[in-house]
Order: sequence, then C-alpha cells, then structure tokens
Amino acid sequence: MADRSLGHRAPLLWLVLPYALGLAWGKVGSAPSPALGLALALPAAVAALVLAGRHPRLWPWLIGLAIALCGAASYQLHRNRLPDWERLPPREAQLQLRILRVFATGFEERTSGLAEVTHAAPHLQDLVGQKIYYALRLGPGEEAPVRSTELTAQGVLTLLPRNPADDTFDGYLADAGMNFKLTRGRVIETVAPATAYRAFCARMEARFVHRLSHGIEAKQPELTNVLRAMMLGRKHDLSEEQDTLFMQSGTMHLFAISGLHIGVIAGGVQALLLLLRLPRVWRYWLSLLLLWLYVDITGGTPSAVRAFCMVALVQTSFMWRVPGNPLAALAASAGIVLLLEPMQLFSASFQMSYGIVVALLTLGLPLAGRWQARWPLFASLPVGAWRWWQHLVRDGWNGLLVALAIGVASILVSSLCGVQFFNLFTPGALIANVVLIPIAMVVILAGMGSLLCGLVGFGAGSVLCNHAAVLVLWLIDRALRLLVDLPGIYHAAAYQAAWIGPLGLALLLASLLYGYHHGWSRRHGAWWPPCVIVALTLIFGVNFA
Repeated sequence: MADRSLGHRAPLLWLVLPYALGLAWGKVGSAPSPALGLALALPAAVAALVLAGRHPRLWPWLIGLAIALCGAASYQLHRNRLPDWERLPPREAQLQLRILRVFATGFEERTSGLAEVTHAAPHLQDLVGQKIYYALRLGPGEEAPVRSTELTAQGVLTLLPRNPADDTFDGYLADAGMNFKLTRGRVIETVAPATAYRAFCARMEARFVHRLSHGIEAKQPELTNVLRAMMLGRKHDLSEEQDTLFMQSGTMHLFAISGLHIGVIAGGVQALLLLLRLPRVWRYWLSLLLLWLYVDITGGTPSAVRAFCMVALVQTSFMWRVPGNPLAALAASAGIVLLLEPMQLFSASFQMSYGIVVALLTLGLPLAGRWQARWPLFASLPVGAWRWWQHLVRDGWNGLLVALAIGVASILVSSLCGVQFFNLFTPGALIANVVLIPIAMVVILAGMGSLLCGLVGFGAGSVLCNHAAVLVLWLIDRALRLLVDLPGIYHAAAYQAAWIGPLGLALLLASLLYGYHHGWSRRHGAWWPPCVIVALTLIFGVNFA
C-alpha cells in the first residue's frame, strides 16, 4: 500500500528556496547593490522565459538566479544600513517612536521592546523609518506603553554591530533588521495613545493572566507561572531555575506560542464550533477570527503569526475541498512570511520551527509509516477477528512508533540549532519531547478551557481547568527534574566557526528534501544521509565543554 505521507508536491519551493538563499547572500555581504541586483534579475528572468521551451535544464537555474538576486536586494533594503553609520559613536538622542512590540522586563518602572522611529532631529533624519530596540525608564505611576502607542523618548543611541554572534541579544536584534538601540533612557511624553484595537488586546491579555491564575496562584505560584508562560508566551514569568530546567531538557519551545499551541487550539475551536452545529462557512471564518485574536492578544510574536499562516492555509484547503498537502501549505506560509518580513529567516524561531516541521513532514511521517508496515501487531489474524483490546494495543503501538519517528526527525534539526543559538547540545530532548509533547497538549486544552469558561462567566469551570492543568504540569516538572539529573542528557557546546551551524542546517534540509523526493529509496541512500550530516557536523564542527 502506498504511503500517503509521500508524494506531496510543493512547486512554491522552487521560488522560496532561491529567495532564502538570496537573503543569506545579502547578509554575507558579497551580493551586488540593490539597484544592480534588480537590474541583473530582470534579464535573467526574461532569458529564463525565452529558454523555457528550448532548454528545459537551463531555464530553472536562470529563474533561480533572478529570484536569488531579488532576495539579496530585499535583505539590503530591509536592513537599510548606511556605510556612514559605521563610524558613529554612542550619543544621546531624542526620538519619537511608535511601539511595535513590547518585551516583558519584570520591573514595573521599566519598559523595553521594538519600535519604529517616526520623528527625529534634523541631524538624525536618516533614522526615520528605522526599527530600533528601546529600553526606557518610566515615570512614577506611568504605565508601560502598549503596541501602536507613539511616544517621545530620550536615551543613549548605540549602533549595533553589523553581524554579531547569533547566540547574543545583539545578534537577535540584528537578525530582526535592527541597526540601533536606544537604552538608558526615559519616556518624556506620550504623543498618541494606542489604538482602540491594541488597547482591547492589552486588556484581554491582562484578563487572560488573571483567569489563568484564578484559584491556583496562592497554592502553586511557581506552576501558575509555568501555565501562564505556556498559554500566553510569558517566559519572563518563569524563575531562573525553571528557565534552566527547560533549556537543559530541550523543552523550552513549549513556552513560545508556535505551531503546537496554534494547532491544538485550532483543533479545540473547530471541535467546539462543530458541537454548536454551525454551517461550514461560519466555522471557517469564525475559527480564523478567534485564532487570530488569540495570536494578537498574546503579543503577535513572529512564531505565532507563522503558525497561524500555516493553519489558515490548511483550513482553507479543507474549506474549498482541495486535497490536503501540508508540504505545499508549509512552503506557501514560508513564502508569505519571507515576503512580508524577510529578516525573520535569520531568527532562531524561524529556523527551528520551519526546520522541524520540514523534518516531520519529509522524514518523520514517512519513517513512521515504514516502521508500522515493518512491525505490525497481530499480522497473522484478520482484522475482523480482533478483540477490542487488540485494536487498543495496535493503536497504542502505532502511536508510539509515530512519536518515536517524529522525535528522531525533530532531534536532527534541534541538535544543530540548539548548539548555534543556545550553546547547548541536548540529546535528552528526544526522550523528553516524545513523552511530554502529548502531555503538554492536555495542558494547552485545559488552559483553553479555563479561558473560555472565564469569558462566559463560568468561574467554577475555569478553576477546575486550572487545577487540571497544574496537576499535569506538576508531573511534567517532576519528570524533567529526574531527566536532567541523568548523565549525558545535555552538554555545553559551541561551533568551532560561525559558518558551520548554518551550513550544517542547510545541508540537512537539502538532504531531507532530496530523500523525500526520491521516496527514501535505498538507491538514494535510504534514511541515512540526514543522520550522517548531523553526526559529522557534531563530531568535527563542535567543541563540547
């Protein structure tokens, strides 16, 4: 029987991959200027169209070159870093900012985040339109600004390095397209308050925080913080001990609003709307609206927005009765994200989330299907003669094989990315994630139930869901503490050179797509090339401490 996880086509990859390579080319710094790059891209695209019928092997390379040139130009235009800035020393500056994203500081008298410069002094006019990081002190009794607020701030303006290390905060800012940061400053005045919609999102977030704490904060404050972190992405609520525990066990991804959270909540919303017996069109639009509100209320982080795009594309295929193709949906969502925010390509969350999903779709699911076909239970008995317990055991066995295959696929990507972005190699993450991801889904559903009960005024139901979530989180906490005490579960690690990590990840993704394209046949290396690439990268390219 043919494996349904194989054979999916994603033509958009022929556009997304050259564009991503072009963005990387632009970051390295050897790409032509944007004007020259776009001037060269046009004749390359025209030549590809002319030669499409005559030279079928040549024109894809030409169109790929044209798209790569556009990607390199896009990087330079979005980074928008002028050569004259390289000699600028830190200076005091007063800027007018529009808040784009707010970071949690843990201190009521301080605020930080990302903003766009909307007005500056004449000698700083080059900064208008630039995105910068800010860290400011608030006045007595002054509340932290929310997204879309415009304010005037004064502080020390510092130029970021051109290409700082990926595992530093400056590296995170540079990869997000920032060139400057405004720190050690203060808010002078609020020019324009937040829009009504952004103010609504801020109020709902505060309400969600209260609802997820209802009935449990006094009894289990630490686990309450974990629940809020998991449901709302509030990683700053975690204690230093908890943060270290989740990092060492390779489970910190559970506290970023990403594909796991959005997928589980989308499934829960769909089930609820089905119970209400709403028409299919209403379910489609209402589920997307509720899902987007959840994404925006929890901060609209890039990982959450990417997951929403993926889920929206899958639900759209169901709505229009188009055959489901998760690989094509993944390529489409990556293309949309990179067109709107090309700098996300260099973020840890983008590389890990898309890399792991690619590994799951191209390696994990086909490998699970191969294992299930090779090691079936009760193969000598016809299915019609099975007892109820045999069906139950077979389903559990198949579920275990799927979890193991998915764990193997995800550990390949997370091993390389963990060393690059967190200086940690966590082989124990395979065990932790195989066991804890299904359990974490129960926590997310319980948290969703708490929020829904709170919204409709059913306080007792909210308290019950919170207690159920905390009970499961206590089990997770105990299990992780036992796990990280085992020898060899995690190691401090760093690449010997900065280019090794990105190159290893690129080769891994290429081997995954190559193997999937050829059905993981023995003639083309079977399942071993991705494993060999990761092993060689770790053995010869990493220093372990």
